[in-house]
Amino acid sequence: MEELAIKGGRPVSDHWIPISKPLIGNEEVNEVIRVLKSGQLREGKLTRRFEEEFRRKCGSKHAIAVSSGTAALHLAMMATIKPGDEVIVPSFTFIASANSILLSGGRPIFADIDEKTFTVDPNDVLEKITSRTVAIEPVHLYGQPADIKALSEIAEDHGLKIIWDAAQAHGAQYDGRDIGSFDDIVCFSFYATKNMTTGEGGMVTANDDDIARAIRLMKTHGQVRKYWHIMLGLNYRMTEMQAAVGIHQLRKLEKFNEARIRNAKVLTNGLRYINGIITPYVRPGCKHVFHQYTIMLELEEFRCTRDEFVKALRAENVDARVHYPTPVHLQPAYRSLMKDVRLPVTERVAKRVVSLPVHPALSDEDLKLIVEAVEKVVSHFHKR
Repeated sequence: MEELAIKGGRPVSDHWIPISKPLIGNEEVNEVIRVLKSGQLREGKLTRRFEEEFRRKCGSKHAIAVSSGTAALHLAMMATIKPGDEVIVPSFTFIASANSILLSGGRPIFADIDEKTFTVDPNDVLEKITSRTVAIEPVHLYGQPADIKALSEIAEDHGLKIIWDAAQAHGAQYDGRDIGSFDDIVCFSFYATKNMTTGEGGMVTANDDDIARAIRLMKTHGQVRKYWHIMLGLNYRMTEMQAAVGIHQLRKLEKFNEARIRNAKVLTNGLRYINGIITPYVRPGCKHVFHQYTIMLELEEFRCTRDEFVKALRAENVDARVHYPTPVHLQPAYRSLMKDVRLPVTERVAKRVVSLPVHPALSDEDLKLIVEAVEKVVSHFHKR
């Protein structure tokens, strides 16, 4: 058996295979240069064009460009909740999903997830509804759509709003419909690692005119004309440079997603029969766009922890990561606020997930090496 690289052996790959790699072409570069030369750097015509193209791509009535995915979530909450309102949200997510609720005066109520999809469990959502619940915030985690049908039925039955966190799900579909077209509000991120990027930046889509108007006002200090403010707000505007990049990234999104889906299939075909590895599940009738390709380890079968497994893979020059090792309800900032929260599936999954590279810049050789690296690490740590 060949020695692990972490123990002095030769790495499977002779080059580093990163977990993500933004693909920026000459179109984006030349457009940004034109913006910089124009002197019009703040939100303007290009941002309006980006919003319109994004709106049409999603099939929504409105699209509002903002400065980040976190800004999108914060604005959505500010437009939806008031102090003391409860919002049901998964804890297995990036912390911004919950922070946006607290920072808007609300209270996050954490629901458990489905172990196969990693998205919020509608049955647990039902259990968490109280007289103070006003909204649900499902997360389309890793590019996998949440159970939109079940969650929409729950919201309708209980008179709740839904703020969809689609930060990782650009172009994902549920039952043939783009996830950006659903009610009430959908929030996207264009952070550098996302399926399409503007470096930072985000987008809010909505079909309700009043919600869209409120978000547009709040992202620019509640201002309807110069120095005339009719409501509280912040500066969450997008720049023209970001919009310039975003327009071209959006036009490439379908190609990027096709590459991710294809890469995911190659990885799954190579990994599905390896003992102790659970490959990603794709919800039937959905288009999973694989922002992350996340496996689970059956740790009972290994002589190592998940973190030791990750370190061994990285020594083989495969950039494995963990999204997310500590659920939000267990974060130091939340422990004093969230006492006696028990989320057994979330806590089990968070100890076992490992994300592998799946981005469009991977070559066929890279994909082959990723599978070989996993096989090598498994062969050393598996108990059989």
